[in-house]
Amino acid sequence: MSRVGKKPIQIPDKTKVLYKDRIVTVEGQKGALSRPIHPLVNLEIKDGIVNVTMKKDDRIGRSLQGLTRSLVANMLTGVNKGFERVLEINGIGYRATLSGNRIVFNLGYSHPIDFDLPEGIFASIEKNNIIRLSGIDKEQLGHISAAIRRLRPPEPYKGKGIKYTEEYIHKKAGKTGTK
Repeated sequence: MSRVGKKPIQIPDKTKVLYKDRIVTVEGQKGALSRPIHPLVNLEIKDGIVNVTMKKDDRIGRSLQGLTRSLVANMLTGVNKGFERVLEINGIGYRATLSGNRIVFNLGYSHPIDFDLPEGIFASIEKNNIIRLSGIDKEQLGHISAAIRRLRPPEPYKGKGIKYTEEYIHKKAGKTGTK
């Protein structure tokens, strides 16, 4: 049995969890999320606790049990507390500005890059180079922050580009002249 999958999930106060037709819906203070559940696992909700059980005890069933438990726990955390990712822009002249639901990046290219934020993801920009993304869906937030990072990944010589604040860039030594 999966160690992660067999841990029960406590449902916080003022949070509703509905499981019907293989779709789990979680409603909380910040919003609502729903997700389909794989046919090899099942959810049992009673007394404010969610348990994930597998239909067949095999390798796929155990891995899906752990995955489903993590997904449901992230849904509960998201609708109550929310998630946040912070990106940092390094480089001379590199900056970002927020206009409505769009982030405009100046990243050293010949043109500015417009990045539209999807519904449910909110951004704030501090000092033109720190982007704070927040939302209730952890998976969507991760995809959006990775897409923003891909606009100009950090390069290993000077560290210019977009990186996560907790990320460390291993810098390479430049060329040395020999005479």
